[in-house]
Amino acid sequence: MLIQEGDKRTPATDLMLASILAFVAGGVNSAGYFGYRYFSANMTGNVSMASDLFAVSQSDLALGFLTIVAMFIFGAFIASILIEFGKRQQRSNIYALTLIIEAAFLIFVGLVISLSTRPPHGVLVVGLLSLTMGLQNAASTRISGSRVRTTHVSGIATDIGVGIAMLLGGNSSTEKLAIVLRLKLHFATIVFFALGGVLGVLGCQHLGGLSFCALAMPLILLSLRYLR
Repeated sequence: MLIQEGDKRTPATDLMLASILAFVAGGVNSAGYFGYRYFSANMTGNVSMASDLFAVSQSDLALGFLTIVAMFIFGAFIASILIEFGKRQQRSNIYALTLIIEAAFLIFVGLVISLSTRPPHGVLVVGLLSLTMGLQNAASTRISGSRVRTTHVSGIATDIGVGIAMLLGGNSSTEKLAIVLRLKLHFATIVFFALGGVLGVLGCQHLGGLSFCALAMPLILLSLRYLR
């Protein structure tokens, strides 16, 4: 699941990867918003909020949202650098290592929140969470040839609408099968993102910062078999 890239991957491996990573992304996004009122995976919303706040002269708050966006971009940059370096070193497990780094950041954030004597700054916490989302989205996009995008719900919803319209058209049976497989992937991504969001909020209510440590566990379990 974390070795083969692009067209070498099967629909089943893409579906499993998308489900696991979307679950984690939904949990991180919702738990971060529940605790600090910032989204770590919704860059469209963050840019829109920054624009609104700049328009009403609340520059400090606007810069907070732009900082979160910048951290997402930085996370994607780090993942891409790691993947390129790993490929040059012929490390077939570089994607697993990237997800382990994401898990380490989530555990770090969870421990900082849990052990701090005073609540940490929301932009700092969600900025680090956004970095993990950038790491994850870049890794899943690279390994799947852009088929798996675990945090880009707006784009996935668009693809679902387009796919349904194409099913109603006069495509061949082979083309329709490919469309159905893509729709299954997109629907699974949204469903598991939503499910992760529900459990992320429940975890935040009952575990506090340790909920982020719990959300790191699926990434670790997914990646461990590839680290040898």
